[in-house]
Amino acid sequence: MESHESNEQTQGTARRALLGAAALGAGGAVLGLPGAARAADARGRGHREGLKSLPRPTIIGHRGTSGYRPEHTFGSYDLALDLGADVVEAGDLVPTKDGHLVCRHEPEIGGTTDVSAHPEFAGRRTTKVLDGAPTTGWFTEDFTLAELKTLRAVERIPANRPHNTLYDGRWEIPTFEEVLRWQDEETRKRGKQVWIYPETKHPTYFRKLGLGVEERVAKLLQKYRKDRRNSPVIIQSFEPTSIQRLNKLVDNPLVVLLSTANSRPWDFVETGDPRTVADLITPKGLREIAGYAQGIGPTLDLVIPRDANGRLTTPTTLVADAHRVGLLLHPYTMRNENPFLPAEYRKGTDADAYGDAFGAFRTYFATGIDGVFTDNADTGLLAREDFVND
Repeated sequence: MESHESNEQTQGTARRALLGAAALGAGGAVLGLPGAARAADARGRGHREGLKSLPRPTIIGHRGTSGYRPEHTFGSYDLALDLGADVVEAGDLVPTKDGHLVCRHEPEIGGTTDVSAHPEFAGRRTTKVLDGAPTTGWFTEDFTLAELKTLRAVERIPANRPHNTLYDGRWEIPTFEEVLRWQDEETRKRGKQVWIYPETKHPTYFRKLGLGVEERVAKLLQKYRKDRRNSPVIIQSFEPTSIQRLNKLVDNPLVVLLSTANSRPWDFVETGDPRTVADLITPKGLREIAGYAQGIGPTLDLVIPRDANGRLTTPTTLVADAHRVGLLLHPYTMRNENPFLPAEYRKGTDADAYGDAFGAFRTYFATGIDGVFTDNADTGLLAREDFVND
């Protein structure tokens, strides 16, 4: 068995090869017309065709390209585009004390920023009940935007991604408005319409605090004229009522995220709705979702369940059932590292070692999904190329 050191060297060579291949592919795609003409042509096509303009299966950069950079930073978002991601999940939206929307995986920021190293904020550490779970740390709603801008992002799972810690402290927390401006600038620079896929995080929790997320999202989308049916902004949420609310505020493509089958969306818990995700993925539940959304984002295990040993079993009928009512499927999340892969695709036991991600991608693509969230956009793109050319 190879030593950890030699295994890391092998992985490093493979990662660099993947990065280089993907970057060359992404660069080649924008050669040809002058930049302004390419951008105008791309924007015209994207706005006319909307979701139909995206390749299938669509490769969605999860929180940017968080396999290589700390998540929800412009470093992560930029690299996702450099690697060729079709869509960038920028970002998970949570409000500040003064009502701005910022991009963080959760409102608790102890694990994704250097806030614990700021003595001036030591007194902000507290315990709150977030969607029924006691959570201790620092929360965005207790900081002004100016205060959050003094913090810097760090890697969230350093045990799995020690190489990402190289970039700790390099980037600040982006706002959603900055992301919308970045989207326009990158579309112009790259001559290709940049798509984003923001998520409303814990909207019921924030509404009870007087910080409604949906109205803030809608206001910014309207300000930047990105609230139309064919606008290159897909909005997602784990709370169906958040998507229903957005459906009345904007015309963007909307997606309902779905966790494990036995879980209940938190807005259902709050309102006493007894249904679980298992109820939402029945033909009846999917028809209801199709009445206000264009797609679903199920966990991968809802597409192909795993057994007690972590191995894949028989695919469910979810893909066919969703397609039957006109819903697309963008399941989450494909990651290259062993702990996140089905057991039969793992190689060795190192937590940060890559397994056979290409084999896993191929298996999930074969179910007919319309796209997938991945932390490694370059791997996803090469896997798609293999799949469509097989």
